[in-house]
Amino acid sequence: MSDEATEGPSFAVGIDLGTTHCALSYIDLDLSEGEAVAQHVLAIPQVVAPGSIEERPLLPSFAYLPGEGELADGALTLPWDESPAAGVGEVARGLGAKTPIRVVSSAKSWLCHGGVDRLAPILPAGAPDEIAKISPLRASALYLEHLLRAWEQRHPEAPLEDQAVVITVPASFDPAARELTAEAARDAGLDNMVLLEEPQAALYSWIQATDGGWRDRVKVGDVILVVDVGGGTTDLSLIAVAERDGALELVRVAVGDHILLGGDNMDLALAHTVKAKLEADGKKLDGWQLGALTHGCRAAKETLLGDPDVDAVPLVVPSRGRKLIGGSIRTELTRDEVERVLVQGFFPECASADRPKSRARAALTQLGLPYAQDAGITRHIAAFLAKQRDATQDVEGFEAALPEDATFLHPSAILFNGGVFNSALLADRVSGQIGAWLEAEGAPAARVLDGASLDVAVARGAAYYAYVRRGQGVRIRGGTAQAFYVGVEAAMPAVPGLEPPISAICVAPFGIEEGSDCEPAPQELGLVVGEPVSFRFFGSSVRRDDRVGEVLERWDDGELEELPEIQANLPAEGRTPGDVVPVRLRAGVTEVGTLRLEAVPRDGAEVWKVELDVRAGGEES
Repeated sequence: MSDEATEGPSFAVGIDLGTTHCALSYIDLDLSEGEAVAQHVLAIPQVVAPGSIEERPLLPSFAYLPGEGELADGALTLPWDESPAAGVGEVARGLGAKTPIRVVSSAKSWLCHGGVDRLAPILPAGAPDEIAKISPLRASALYLEHLLRAWEQRHPEAPLEDQAVVITVPASFDPAARELTAEAARDAGLDNMVLLEEPQAALYSWIQATDGGWRDRVKVGDVILVVDVGGGTTDLSLIAVAERDGALELVRVAVGDHILLGGDNMDLALAHTVKAKLEADGKKLDGWQLGALTHGCRAAKETLLGDPDVDAVPLVVPSRGRKLIGGSIRTELTRDEVERVLVQGFFPECASADRPKSRARAALTQLGLPYAQDAGITRHIAAFLAKQRDATQDVEGFEAALPEDATFLHPSAILFNGGVFNSALLADRVSGQIGAWLEAEGAPAARVLDGASLDVAVARGAAYYAYVRRGQGVRIRGGTAQAFYVGVEAAMPAVPGLEPPISAICVAPFGIEEGSDCEPAPQELGLVVGEPVSFRFFGSSVRRDDRVGEVLERWDDGELEELPEIQANLPAEGRTPGDVVPVRLRAGVTEVGTLRLEAVPRDGAEVWKVELDVRAGGEES
């Protein structure tokens, strides 16, 4: 897609492909102009119970894979599919609470997990071999396919693939996870789309909701901290308010590390709280029942956080037979339990100098998602603000200066996103904690930017961005949130106990805009033809000044993070398999927003695509 307005699309569409919910928002381009937009949220038809269909604004990100003969004929029938192989949405979440070994959940978290083969049928995680499984990629495509069919039922005259479509991803998604998200969209039939970071989408939604009044609510020198706690991740971003040509400009200056910490962790913590309460009454639960209880706690949590008039939600834990319990167990999850577990466990009071705690891992562990070791989101925020202390230092048109003795970047405004913050208690805890840090360093408290609907803000913001890309509204500048490097091992004689040192060559600087290409790095690397080879690959969110070709012989802890390998397989046409061809690496960012790497040989006009390794263990892709 081009930034220039073109004929064709009738709608700007935003899709929030969330860990626990999906949503679709759209703007009618014919009825919108400037900052006055005609925006809507699609009511998504879905099976809510076997044989029952309703339209709802959110599509739960769950897929249920029923056993043969388990459900009656027509139980999962949709307006566009009489016999789907899987139930998607509310029905999957409901059935999964009773039979957790057949429900796929957290597919988005698995999609970004480099420790597994994300193209292999591994979900539901931990299910017995006799249970049919699908890949994280396929699960993501299923949700997108459902949204596409729901859209086409409502707008048959405007196929979704012909509209201006934006799909959101966590800001901390690495290039491989972004590419997989784009692949899932293509598998669902959406070839014409771009990707947008979720915190940016949340800010776009806030901007759109002010009807042009955002310029009166922020000023040059403001630093907006976006705290996005979703179902699977905690996403942190910083956006500076600068001035260019006499007008306010928003610049995304920093993105946090990939923190696998969110609603999934909270659901599990609540399940263990209820389990302890039941065991105190002499009722024992096995692992299968704990899984079912976790699904039940997820729905109960959403109800309690979203409706202040509800004080308790009943829970039913299914039985696995008389030998264990003899019948279903009934209990409840109360508002007091939710607030206590979430506040004390996930938003503890801490100092700005506190950091996330780590512990020594056991030598053997179950294969699963690499959750953050420390559940304290406030400690992760403290570490992020300290790491990004100098993020606004070189922003053009940004006037505010941080005091020399400041130990962390001082945000002046906070924007919350994610259903967790439907609870004012949790939002107040975070803003109060940040306010205490600022007060300790003599800085004014950060104000909270409110007014956006947390459940659909990301989808609405994505639709507004699709609209902005057509030359309307206000755009957030940013580009890539990391600089990227290739690791090169030094040539040296073998020495017992001594690993060859690794240097890192910058192939893509911080902040490349979509649709841009870099010059090839000047260093030549030897690439073997006729067989797959791999490179070590690194990213940095703090090294903003490195240029293409810059070589790092050493770096401090936290400066560079190793990412999934990059691979290449050069055809051996005209060469002998095993020959080493001198190449230079050239990077760019596609219009979709994914990183592109190419190997450019010294002799000849051939260019080979360098693939990001999206499988575990460096398997051939």
